[in-house]
Amino acid sequence: MEYIDICDSDGNLLGKIESKEEVHKNGYWHKAAHVWILNSKKELLIQKRSPLKDNHPNEWDISAAGHVSAGEDLITTAVRETEEEIGLKFKKDDFIQIGIVKQTSEREGYINKEINPIYIIKKDLNLNDIKKQPEEVSEVKFIPYKELEYFIEKEDPSFVKHPKEYKILFDYLNKN
Repeated sequence: MEYIDICDSDGNLLGKIESKEEVHKNGYWHKAAHVWILNSKKELLIQKRSPLKDNHPNEWDISAAGHVSAGEDLITTAVRETEEEIGLKFKKDDFIQIGIVKQTSEREGYINKEINPIYIIKKDLNLNDIKKQPEEVSEVKFIPYKELEYFIEKEDPSFVKHPKEYKILFDYLNKN
């Protein structure tokens, strides 16, 4: 069972730990790290979420992401989740934080209140080097960021909605 530190809406830890299930059942604020991998062609690695996922199955999403486990720091989570979900090991200094967002969503029996640091890794990769975690990821591909931006602007339902995060990501990519 996965345990998560509870925080307030500003990200301050409250000294309380709950199971992931309780966190989402009760709508407690918590943290999750989001990682985008960008290659030199200005393409982003995106993953298709496994059909086994409770939340957004079969939708395209961030390169890698995951909850911050109890007692863990944000960057350690980013490193761990990238390795777990897509089998790529990076050093902490490979991660560039470009922003942070607060996101909330709700469906019956599931309340998600997250604070998400957004990281970019600039790296050319071969898709054959990626080892997908089947419970989490069914497919990966690179997409030109301008193409992703187009899909997001058109509110394509095959992509997980992260409106505030996409704004930060595209602002960063359009300037760099």
